Amino acid sequence: MTSSVRTRFAPSPTGYLHLGGARTALFSWAFARHHQGTFVLRIEDTDLERSTPEAVQAILDGMKWLSLEADEGPFYQMQRAERHKEVIAQMLAEGSAYYCYSTPEEVEQMRESAKAKGLKPKYDGTWRPEPGKTLPAIPEGRKPVVRFKNPTEGAVSWNDMLKGTITIENAELDDLIIARPDGTPTYNFCVVVDDWDMRISHVIRGDDHINNTPRQINILKALGAPIPEYGHVPMILGPDGQKLSKRHGAVSIMEYEKQGYLPEAMVNYLARLGWSHGDDEIFSREQLVEWFDTRNLSKSAAQWDPKKLNWVNAHYIKALSDEALLEHVLPRIHSRGGNTEGLDMVAVLNLFKDRAETLEQLAENAMLFCAPFQPATEELQTQFLTDDAKRILAGFAENASKLNTWTSEALDALIKETLSEHGIKMPMLGIPLRLAVTGQKQTPSIGAVLAIIGKTTVLERLQNAI
Repeated sequence: MTSSVRTRFAPSPTGYLHLGGARTALFSWAFARHHQGTFVLRIEDTDLERSTPEAVQAILDGMKWLSLEADEGPFYQMQRAERHKEVIAQMLAEGSAYYCYSTPEEVEQMRESAKAKGLKPKYDGTWRPEPGKTLPAIPEGRKPVVRFKNPTEGAVSWNDMLKGTITIENAELDDLIIARPDGTPTYNFCVVVDDWDMRISHVIRGDDHINNTPRQINILKALGAPIPEYGHVPMILGPDGQKLSKRHGAVSIMEYEKQGYLPEAMVNYLARLGWSHGDDEIFSREQLVEWFDTRNLSKSAAQWDPKKLNWVNAHYIKALSDEALLEHVLPRIHSRGGNTEGLDMVAVLNLFKDRAETLEQLAENAMLFCAPFQPATEELQTQFLTDDAKRILAGFAENASKLNTWTSEALDALIKETLSEHGIKMPMLGIPLRLAVTGQKQTPSIGAVLAIIGKTTVLERLQNAI
């Protein structure tokens, strides 16, 4: 396969870029990159009632966040309206399209009538010109739609990149409306003209588009245009096996950015939803491009697994450099009102890094050091800061004040000495110490926590608790 490979991602801006759309974009991008081809971004904004500038921006933001750079575009379908109308005029002149004056109510009646006879419910061809056929009189003042004159004989067949050969009898297909009464072309028609003009060689999209494919192929044939190869990817199901809904993930891809997922982790996880390379679970973007092959796309629906996404994200967080980690997490801490001044934030983040599944978790945990000190609740103080505990803490504080080096290693050694001296186990010292210094019963390694908080503050808080 040569670099004549041209794929496209063509979302409708009637909603945000969700997981299914993002995965389709990723597969189309990876296929083009693998074959040194071209990846085109096209915004299909013909649904004027439902398309919004906000949704367009959300799609562009999502693509940018995932670093799925288009080689061409974004193109906007509505800006190509004149070209679409020009092709419709050509088809009307050639006889592959015709004006239809049936009202939506009349068409509905035709469908009901066919259903009652046990036939496929569809438009009955009242206005379809045929040799020797006399058409009805044109109703006064009624604006027509334009329909494509679909072949009635034979079948349309294509070799799907995922599903193998798919064949649909032409008798099953309606004469598709390709222009509305106001003259605006419809989605299925615009897609065909745009794919033709943009020389799209491979169309990778969700299998909810399979019903559109035979209609689009027939229009391309009528135009004498080349037929792309099609690959229809099965949908993503929720953890419960049902269609993905907002309840479990069908939200804007940018919602995951807010929740603290890394784009590299999201790309890695999305790629594994319906594609595999052996048993590899973690791979770089470069490896994805190198390995991507439609033969390794799954024929069955993928299942969204938030736990797996968290596992992948945790891996990528651990792999971040100190500098990158700070860049990602500091804004999240500051947005919570956290104060990072005077703190060794690299040490703070590294303390929590290995147990964090998201950047948000990491920022929240870091607030242990960045938020104003809150003393432990009265209930916890009564339970754990007993007279015995205060006596042990007083001895610990005195020895701590004499430490020459205030490091986690020196503090760990002092904690061990204190346990040995009083013949007690770690919780007898650890819990009161944590409550006195952090106000919390549980923290990471207490030696490391004390080292970060600093000698002056630790001794001051111990004094107050005692």
